[in-house]
Amino acid sequence: MEKIPMTRAGYDVLDGELKTLKTVERPAVIKAIAEAREHGDLSENAEYHAAREKQSFVEGRIKELEAILGRAEVIDTVKLSGSVKFGATVTLVDEETEEERTYQIVGEYEADLERGLLNIKSPLARALIGKDEGDSVEVRTPGGQRSYEILSVRYI
Repeated sequence: MEKIPMTRAGYDVLDGELKTLKTVERPAVIKAIAEAREHGDLSENAEYHAAREKQSFVEGRIKELEAILGRAEVIDTVKLSGSVKFGATVTLVDEETEEERTYQIVGEYEADLERGLLNIKSPLARALIGKDEGDSVEVRTPGGQRSYEILSVRYI
């Protein structure tokens, strides 16, 4: 099985979600199903069907998280240095708009662009891998071709 690269922070977030699902969500759904069963006829019991649907979602997410975490390879980004690679925090400037952005290159299951966490499989991350401060990269995006200059590469 292929290992899934992940930062310690990303692993901890997914592990926390798994623990919440197992200790809070799962027992709450079981209780909701038991309460709905007490109302009698299950064929027309909307509460029962909603609770079963939620149970299905919770159990599916638990299985998914267990599979991801079981294959996770936690990479300690503090010990890394040099050119851009997994775990790097990269500050870029768009050469056209002069807009600066900072991203950390992370695994696909922890990526969140709004929080500056860039999926390692994204076109931008793939273009950045192996580059150094001062390098320019060309990236094909849905909005067209973009050029970025790497201002800094840090491992935090």
